[in-house]
Amino acid sequence: MPPKKRILIYAFGNPGRQDDGLGNRLVEELEPWLQKQGFNHVTTESNYQLNIEDADNIKDRDIVVFVDASIEDIDDFHLGIVEPSEGRSEFTMHAASPAYILALCIKLYQKHPETYLLQIRGYEWEFLEKLSPQAEQNLSMALSFIKERIKQEDFAENISKK
Repeated sequence: MPPKKRILIYAFGNPGRQDDGLGNRLVEELEPWLQKQGFNHVTTESNYQLNIEDADNIKDRDIVVFVDASIEDIDDFHLGIVEPSEGRSEFTMHAASPAYILALCIKLYQKHPETYLLQIRGYEWEFLEKLSPQAEQNLSMALSFIKERIKQEDFAENISKK
């Protein structure tokens, strides 16, 4: 039996801004399930934003799934491949994109994990620590989806590039 792929589920967003905390909530709800399943090869992380130091966090993973809330007009959620990009618009002093973190990982460590972005559709962005009802539904669907993908260790099936 081949060794399990080392998977990192990395959420970012602000839980104090309603649906912006969708990724963080996904990780909170995923952790007990991972423990119950005995999936020690899957780790989670959650932060307000991505930072350049995260290139080090992903370098020893086989699969990385960044999770974020989306204001885009997508269905409930969307999983896309992250391609490395060092573009100027990919990084500011306050935040880095998944594409920039991946590019930095490749440049610094010569490692290129399979990298994805799971976007969960959000609707409300006020200063409240509560998800909107529609976002709660999207979170539930995204959580079921990610659990299935973790079980299969396959995130590449039927996805689009982002």
